[in-house]
Amino acid sequence: MMKRVITKFIGFYLNVLARFAPKKAARIGFALFCHPLRGKLQPFHLVFFNSAEKIDLIQNNEKVLAYKWGNGETSVLFLHGWQSHSFRWRNYIKALDKKRFTVYALDAPAHGLSEGEGMTVPSYSDAVVLLLNQIGKCDMVVGHSVGSFTALYTFHHNPTLAPKRMIALAPPGNATEFINVFRRTLGVSNQCMKLIIDEFVRRVNREPAYFSSEVFAKSMVFPGLIIHDDMDEETSVSNSIDIHRAWIGSKLKITHGYGHNLKSPDIVKTVIAYIEKENVIESTLNGKSI
Repeated sequence: MMKRVITKFIGFYLNVLARFAPKKAARIGFALFCHPLRGKLQPFHLVFFNSAEKIDLIQNNEKVLAYKWGNGETSVLFLHGWQSHSFRWRNYIKALDKKRFTVYALDAPAHGLSEGEGMTVPSYSDAVVLLLNQIGKCDMVVGHSVGSFTALYTFHHNPTLAPKRMIALAPPGNATEFINVFRRTLGVSNQCMKLIIDEFVRRVNREPAYFSSEVFAKSMVFPGLIIHDDMDEETSVSNSIDIHRAWIGSKLKITHGYGHNLKSPDIVKTVIAYIEKENVIESTLNGKSI
């Protein structure tokens, strides 16, 4: 209840600013739109992070952290979603044989142990490119939510860095989705939202409509697996259906009952099977394949 009251108060404050101080409203609104709420890292998170070899990357004078486990011939990169961090992939990373695989994970800007106060898809993508330029392109990339979106954006713009295969878990459809969620959550006015979108365009140099995972997917020339739950309340399964239609060589698995986070041993098993052997989809998943 208190969180909802605070959220609505922020929206009211932005709406008032939009009338009397539009530039300030645009600046603060954009900062809020790109600002993830960091959960406090717990000791068990740090134990997992400390089990890896750390890779420091410098992006815009801020440190972005990546992690490495193993020294196998096949390389895998994991990309987490919004307001998450690399611990999300613990069960996946534990399941991979480190003699066969070299496993990487990246904390996006303003997430996990990486520095920064805000993140956009282009800034997340820039961090991915920094890492791949240092370690070489990976055989497999696995992303969840905005991590999937960022991977599609990255390899659309940097095809020479593209992996041999990719897994996209619960990918969003486009930036307009994020904007609509932000607008509904805070209850901002049309006037205020226009100011924020104008600031978005000024900072990112693109209209929100440009950021379309379906459009980016059309340029993917490698095979991939998409997994999305039909009860996902954060991003619709219809996004993955559209991506699958656009992405030649992709397979789509629609699950039931796992929600947006797709946290299930069955999902882990399916992802690991696909990493270890091309085009494997476990029948144990509760859903259907397309």
